[in-house]
Amino acid sequence: MTEMVVIRAFLIIPFVALIAAVPVFWGWGLSWLDLAVAAAFYTVSTLGITIGYHRYFTHGAFRANRPLRIALAIAGSMAAQGPVIGWVADHRRHHAFSDRAGDPHSPWLFGTSPAALAKGFWHAHMGWLFGRDRTNVDRFAPDLAADPDIRAVDRLFPLWVSLSVLLPALIGGLATMSWQGALTGFLWAGLARVSFQHHVTWSVNSICHMIGDRPFASRDRSANFWPLAILSMGESWHNSHHADPTCARHGVRRGQIDVSARVIWAFERLGWAWQVRWPTEQRLARLAVKSSAPSKGSS
Repeated sequence: MTEMVVIRAFLIIPFVALIAAVPVFWGWGLSWLDLAVAAAFYTVSTLGITIGYHRYFTHGAFRANRPLRIALAIAGSMAAQGPVIGWVADHRRHHAFSDRAGDPHSPWLFGTSPAALAKGFWHAHMGWLFGRDRTNVDRFAPDLAADPDIRAVDRLFPLWVSLSVLLPALIGGLATMSWQGALTGFLWAGLARVSFQHHVTWSVNSICHMIGDRPFASRDRSANFWPLAILSMGESWHNSHHADPTCARHGVRRGQIDVSARVIWAFERLGWAWQVRWPTEQRLARLAVKSSAPSKGSS
C-alpha cells in the first residue's frame, strides 16, 4: 500500500510542479547546472529502466554480475516508476496478453471508435496506474521475488525515489552555495525530470501501440516510433522488441539509434555482462513482414 501511495504521488506531483515552475522560474531560476544535473539523473535512471527493469530483469536479454544486477535495480528504482518486482511482473503480463484482454495497459481494450481510442490512449498512457487491477507477482515474477538482493532493493523503493529528487537539490545547493540553487535543483532536476521521464516511458505504452512502422511480424499492434528513440534510449523501436522480446538490441536496423544497446555492449566488453542475446541477420529475416504486407498504420 505504501509503495502505491508513493507511485501515485509521483504521477501527479512532478507534473503539477513542472507546470507551475516553468512560468515562475524561466529566465532566472533555471540554469545550465540544473539542466546538466537533470540530464545526468535522467540518463542514469532511464537506463536503469530500459536496461535493468526491462531488458535484463523482465526479458533476460543478458546475464549480469551481482554488482551490476543490484546497481541496475537501484538505478531503475530512481525513475520512480514502481518497485522492480512489481514493474517486471506488469511488463511480463503485458507481453503475455499484449493488446488482448489481460494486458494491463493496451490502448485497444475499448474498441476502435474515436471515443474508444481516446479512452484507450489515456488508459495505456497512465490511466491504468490508477486502477485496482494488480498483477500476480507469484505468477509473473517468482524469480525476482525469490532473490534476496532484489527483494531488498524492492523494499527500499521509497528511499531510492527520495534520493532521486533530493540529491539534485543537494548538488544544486552545494554547487551554488545557495538555497535558490537547492530549490531549482529540486524542481528541475528532481520533480520536473521525473515527470518528463514518466511521460516518455508511458508514451512507449500508448503511442508505440498505436502509430508507427511495423516491419516485423508480431501478434499485437506494437510499432516503431522513431521520434522517441533518443529520449527513450531505444525503447520506441517497439515493434522490433515485441517481435523478438529477449533481444538485447531494439533498434536492429541501420540508423536506428539504441543507446541502451550500446551501454549493454560496453558492459559486455567490461566483462560485467555476458550471454548477450544480440540480433542476427538470419533471425531478422525470419521475423520480417512480407513485402506485400502493410508496414504502417494505426491498426
